[in-house]
Amino acid sequence: MKKIIFLFSILLSLGLSAQNSDQAKALLNDVSSKVKAYDNMVIDFKYALENTAENVNQETRGDVSIKGDKYVLNLMGTTQMFDGKRIYTIIPEDEEINISNYVEEDSNNITPSKMFSFYEEGYNYKWDITQDVKGRKIQYIKLTPQDSNAEVKNILLGIDTQTKHIYNLIQTQDNGTKITITVKSFKTDQPLAQSLFTFNEDRYSNYYINRLD
Repeated sequence: MKKIIFLFSILLSLGLSAQNSDQAKALLNDVSSKVKAYDNMVIDFKYALENTAENVNQETRGDVSIKGDKYVLNLMGTTQMFDGKRIYTIIPEDEEINISNYVEEDSNNITPSKMFSFYEEGYNYKWDITQDVKGRKIQYIKLTPQDSNAEVKNILLGIDTQTKHIYNLIQTQDNGTKITITVKSFKTDQPLAQSLFTFNEDRYSNYYINRLD
């Protein structure tokens, strides 16, 4: 009898696990579908990096404008622009600009334009905890890389269940580093200038330009 109960327990847990995964994927699909319907997004966010072992604790604010695959990211005094083909990293403090081709297959990072779709491939999903944040119901989905050699241990994606927008992203790496991105302001379909995602070299005549492509 104990063996039969044990077997039923295994079957039940497997069934709940599959349901759990399907539920998580369905919510992620809702987020992705909603985001893809917007012409553009302008997001202000808080960026926090923590590594207790190395006694590192950093916190700053940033903003990003996204239109399709293109984006302009301002963070830690540096501007990074992606025009769909090349990445431009503009460092005013050093009066330097690095220009490189974007190769999707070689990129393991979650870029701003991939923040709402990176989970579509290469991750296992799990329904995680629910939190109440100032009256907002935030449902967390735990993402685990299918690649056992990935530097990322797991990612917690917090989703506002009412708006279907991402509230925050918590990435934990194998070395213990935890990166948290929390959305403070989320605006859509803004009147963005046509030139916003176009790099104009004439504006940086005094800068050293390092072409890495």
